[in-house]
Amino acid sequence: MFTIFRGGQSGAWRVTQLTPVKGAGLMRTPALSSVSSASIALPILPALTSWRVAGLASHVRYTERPEKDQLASVQAKLGRPEATCAALIPIKKSAAWWELTQEERRQIFEDKSHHIAASLKYLPAIARQLYHSRDLGEPFDFLTWFEFEPAHAEMFEELVGMLRATEEWNYVEREVDIRVERERLDAG
Repeated sequence: MFTIFRGGQSGAWRVTQLTPVKGAGLMRTPALSSVSSASIALPILPALTSWRVAGLASHVRYTERPEKDQLASVQAKLGRPEATCAALIPIKKSAAWWELTQEERRQIFEDKSHHIAASLKYLPAIARQLYHSRDLGEPFDFLTWFEFEPAHAEMFEELVGMLRATEEWNYVEREVDIRVERERLDAG
């Protein structure tokens, strides 16, 4: 199943911030929508006021079995009613990253950057999903989606800051940080 994120004039999420962190940004839009689909549908005539990125949730990479099991034991599900804040962070890594072997990337990802180990303390408060886009010919290699309660916004900033300070982030050539909010469906 593909997941397609569209920035445009309408959607379930209201865009509160759209920041190019590294490289080119995306057009500012007031809303973000997300749909799952068996195919990546392109509009017949693309709108001048929107953009689309797509990815595929795939098997976990650069992760050893104990790490995978630990992540699964504390990972929160997406779509929790109280998680009214979210972030879509599309990332493109450099050619130098992709020229490394799988083992070399794993060494930077976890052995040096401690991506998984350092991120565990933010779970289950912050739910996350990684979508792979590189092999789809998309402009980004990964789409990272995070959901959290407003009370955990500072914790999310800490997580993002920590990840951007790692050796792994030196291989990022394009990153856009899109923050969104939705109204609580269970608020009375």
